[in-house]
Amino acid sequence: MIKDLNFLRSIKLFILDMDGTFYLGNRLIEGSLDFLKKLGSQGKKFLFFTNNSSRTAAFYKKKLAGMGCFVKENEIVTSGDVTIKFLKENYPGSGVYLVGTELLRESFRKVGIRLTAENPEIVVLSFDTTLTYEKIERACTFIRNGSLFLATHLDYNCPTEDGFIPDCGSMCAMVEASTGVKPRFLGKPFRETADMIKLITGLNNDEMAFVGDRLYTDIAAGVSNGITGILVLTGETGLEEVGKSEIRPDYIFESLAALGKAL
Repeated sequence: MIKDLNFLRSIKLFILDMDGTFYLGNRLIEGSLDFLKKLGSQGKKFLFFTNNSSRTAAFYKKKLAGMGCFVKENEIVTSGDVTIKFLKENYPGSGVYLVGTELLRESFRKVGIRLTAENPEIVVLSFDTTLTYEKIERACTFIRNGSLFLATHLDYNCPTEDGFIPDCGSMCAMVEASTGVKPRFLGKPFRETADMIKLITGLNNDEMAFVGDRLYTDIAAGVSNGITGILVLTGETGLEEVGKSEIRPDYIFESLAALGKAL
């Protein structure tokens, strides 16, 4: 671990992963709510950030409320939001073929992104829990014909109460195997996510930390962008994986509860 506890205690904003970090499925991980209370008592802030693009901030607000955690919608950001910002800034007016859930499609439409299945300039693949063969076939055809290939995030699996299910990265692997084209990934751990959070909060690198259970997304989102990365062992990653990885967290805790005690 690179940084001492005094540095940890100086952090103003904790960017929290959700699946595997704050909850599993529809069950809060023990101590999660107490961690938020601890931050509040110390004048610190939190922001939920999930790579899961199958849902929206409004959905997650409702889901958290159902588990007894009441937060504001603007305290939740997803990789879908990062993708929307990226498209509007870099490809305004472009036609987009979106492989995604209806919730994600609606969020794209609301901000004026033109969704089309006719000669799109861009294909966006997300964590589509309504995935069909037809969607994959269309995406592959458009990419072969020259459409830019973007993906909301690179997670291969999504943690649930019953284990792991295929996520966006796995779906992208299928398209890449068929087309030979690699997507440009957004979401964690890429710079677009760090930049969006800094824009939202007005904070600099030393004032924030990414907290999560996955090395190659949550922790890399921090350490690859000059921001503190805090690993919790309540989800995908165990200590054995840390020892084998080139991505090294600045801190490791058993859970958010243990992190709260360290503060």
